[in-house]
Amino acid sequence: MKLKYIAPFWGQEQLSAEAFLSKVVNSGYDGVEINFPNSDSFVREFKQALQNIRESVNPEFMFIAQQVLGFRDEPVDSYKQRMSDRLMYLLELQPTFVNSHTGRDYFDFYENCDCIEATTQLAKQYQIPIYHEIHRGRFSFHAKSLIPYLDIFPNLELVGDLSHFCVVSESMLEGQAHFLKQIFPRIRHLHARVGWQQAPQVNHPFAPEWDSHVQQFLAWWKEIVQLHRSKAVFSITPEFGPFPYLPQEPFSQKPFVNQWDINNEFKQFLKQNLSSYA
Repeated sequence: MKLKYIAPFWGQEQLSAEAFLSKVVNSGYDGVEINFPNSDSFVREFKQALQNIRESVNPEFMFIAQQVLGFRDEPVDSYKQRMSDRLMYLLELQPTFVNSHTGRDYFDFYENCDCIEATTQLAKQYQIPIYHEIHRGRFSFHAKSLIPYLDIFPNLELVGDLSHFCVVSESMLEGQAHFLKQIFPRIRHLHARVGWQQAPQVNHPFAPEWDSHVQQFLAWWKEIVQLHRSKAVFSITPEFGPFPYLPQEPFSQKPFVNQWDINNEFKQFLKQNLSSYA
């Protein structure tokens, strides 16, 4: 199995599409993961730059689209329509797959099931996978409460961002291994970010005080990668984010570390530690 490392657009929103993709290629990534801004010109520029990369640099360069809706106080039917409209827009762009932030943690079980069913039908229609991100605020926010959805939807697949489970449970998931055992086989893409009991991101993954947390996440990621060894490709986004995930100095609002550099360093760390498990 080939592990592919994907660059997040999150934190690089100040760049044009062409400048971002050039930065990604020059940093040795195998693709991009992006929540598009509300800009037709940006999307047009992105499509052209992506085509150029695939024609001249890497024909297998991955493009992962993110579906992340802003909050509205709305009933589930309105949400579901808005979500479906956004997914159709993204699917028309022909991504490798879509990472969908699906549902709400305050919708009831069957309302979230309706949302998931809508994404399932769209994935079938467009013949492009839609994976659902483990994330606070979504149907997937907690390990135990996620299990019934996996039972109802045997083909449901996930983006694994385990930091959110840790924050919601205020733990490093002690006592929850039996839930993770059911969830890990459904993870098709990883967000490699180290969280802790009180936040979805440590302030610096290479600071010695976080070593035990890094090693715990690494153990989970190794297990997930091993479970998918039979697949041709498995993708991973080193996803340490900007503020508010990245702490900043008070008053000056200066970030404590450089987000892009941290993700590049973490990409190398993952390559060194995961390659033998693929």
